Amino acid sequence: MEILIPLAFFAMIAAIVLVPGWLKSRERSEMQSTLRAAIDRGQDVPQEIIDAMTKNVKTAPTALSDIRAGIIWIAIGLGIGVMGYLISYEADGALHPMLGIGAIPVIIGLAYVVLSFFNPNKGNRS
Repeated sequence: MEILIPLAFFAMIAAIVLVPGWLKSRERSEMQSTLRAAIDRGQDVPQEIIDAMTKNVKTAPTALSDIRAGIIWIAIGLGIGVMGYLISYEADGALHPMLGIGAIPVIIGLAYVVLSFFNPNKGNRS
C-alpha cells in the first residue's frame, strides 16, 4: 500500500506532461477530419483556417533565437551561483556544490551562443 504514494506522484507528473500533448493531437486530428470532409464536399477552405492550423508549426531556430536561449541559460546558471554564494553565509559548504550545479546551465548557454554563430538560418524570427 505504501508504494501507491510514489506511483501516484509519478503518474501525476506523467499526466501533466502527456495529457496536454494528447489533447492537442486529438484537436488537430478532429480539425483535419473536418477539413477533409469540407474538401470532399467541394467547399472552399478559408485562408483563416489554414493560417490557424499552421501558426503553431515549429520553424528552424534562428541565430537570434539561439542567442536568446543562450543568454537565458547563462542567466539561470549565474542565478544559481549567486544563490549558492548567498546561502554560503549560513551553510559553509554550500558554495562549491551550487557553483557546480550552476555551471551546467552556463555551459548549455555557452553552447547555444556558439551554435548561433554556425546557424545557417540567420533570420530575425525567434
